[in-house]
Amino acid sequence: MGFASEFKEFAMKGNVVDLAVGVIIGAAFGKIVDSVVKDLIMPVVGRVIGGLDFSNYFIKLADPPAGYNGPMTYEALSKAGVPLFAYGNFLTVAINFVILAFIIFMMVKQINRLKKEAPPAPPAAPPEDVVLLREIRDALKK
Repeated sequence: MGFASEFKEFAMKGNVVDLAVGVIIGAAFGKIVDSVVKDLIMPVVGRVIGGLDFSNYFIKLADPPAGYNGPMTYEALSKAGVPLFAYGNFLTVAINFVILAFIIFMMVKQINRLKKEAPPAPPAAPPEDVVLLREIRDALKK
């Protein structure tokens, strides 16, 4: 078997294709969840806590370059090449993970609930010979 045909056989197996589809859908779902967290949830959390913006919580590990006159925000200092200990960014990512894990948990819980609601199939009637043998057994007991 040639290398190309071996690779084709491997790539076309159901598990590999399913995995590829899962990765693509997962990436798209990750973008949706990231947007939900960034654009919907974090502004509400910031408003409740008092206008808190986690992304601007950082510690400068070095001074900005000489002659730097830009704003002292995470984004501007990062672009200027200043090393930063960005614990606020980490908090944002950690909150994103918790929210994503919760959403996935709720989805799996609902899917499992829907699977359990399917009525069980009625038991199959025993074959005619088994019924006949039972009748004979019961008649002999008398």
